[in-house]
Amino acid sequence: MTTAAPVAPVGEALPEPIDWALAGRVARRSVGRDPLSRSYLAASLADDFAEASARAESLVADFTGLVAPTPARAQVLDRTGWVDANVASMRTLLAPLSERIGARTVNHPLAPVGRSVTATELGLMLGWMSQRVLGQYDLLVPDDRPAAGGAAADDAVYYVGANVLALEKRFAFRPRDFRLWIALHECTHRAQFTAVPWLRPYFLAQVGDLLGGIDADPRRVVDALRTALEEVRRGRNPLDDGGIVALLASPEHRSALARIQSLMTLLEGHGNRVMNELGARHVRGQDRMARVLEARRSSGGVSALVRKAVGIEAKLRQYEVGERFVAEVERLGGERAVDPAWRGPEWLPTADELQDPPRWLARVA
Repeated sequence: MTTAAPVAPVGEALPEPIDWALAGRVARRSVGRDPLSRSYLAASLADDFAEASARAESLVADFTGLVAPTPARAQVLDRTGWVDANVASMRTLLAPLSERIGARTVNHPLAPVGRSVTATELGLMLGWMSQRVLGQYDLLVPDDRPAAGGAAADDAVYYVGANVLALEKRFAFRPRDFRLWIALHECTHRAQFTAVPWLRPYFLAQVGDLLGGIDADPRRVVDALRTALEEVRRGRNPLDDGGIVALLASPEHRSALARIQSLMTLLEGHGNRVMNELGARHVRGQDRMARVLEARRSSGGVSALVRKAVGIEAKLRQYEVGERFVAEVERLGGERAVDPAWRGPEWLPTADELQDPPRWLARVA
């Protein structure tokens, strides 16, 4: 026998399972102190990143053939600004799941506690990430949310000024070169999602399918945690293959997770490849910058555990696998041999093909 989920009174909005305002407050309190953001060095960031983004976009278009329909708009944020932007994006992305969970827990006595605990954990995670991210193209900006100055929402490319300045000072990077190098990577991602018309809706559809497969029943969460503990006893980290989302998704929806991971592996690898190829030609000191960021990604300790918990560790592997795939495709098929991937979803490499580039090339030839 099944029972209907409790509903809120007519006209009253369901409470969201995450207290987003609290998540933002926790994140803003944990972003860390940054005296550099108030120094004279910060004054150059806006102009430099505007110039670097325009140049990067032109270089990326010439190199890849991916021409964004509108110019990128560089937006230099402090860490709290980055937190606010990502809280808004995550809230939009998780809205369908939030509605389902809210409907099932509206009258549950522990729901308010759960909202606060989840928000606190999310806020701490965002606060930690805000201290590490350098740049970001936010493809999850809601379509109906205009950007500042009347620009289209998908024009914005974020740069976290405090983190950029900290690395420039610590490693004595030439600011204009380092900023161009970062812009190359982010403008490549923007070109991927804006110059390939089907890519953004396809990605969001896969995410929607994945979130639709997450069981909102608290008992399902408990079962997932038990499974995770059993995996740990067997000597395997259950978070290695996509973080907490992978644990909560139903088996029939994990194919969506596999498609998302394959797509992101291609995009991250392609972005890195473009950044490094163009960087070798146009950025002084690029080799040392690449070594520093690789060491930064590979740092262990508590940060490695956090990366695994939220699925970032899987993303770091995507850089390596994706870059090897693109490099091998270009070695076998020539420059721009990866271009068939932009034709449509059926042309994207599968997880197996990412490990076997000749197989993908043979399929799309």
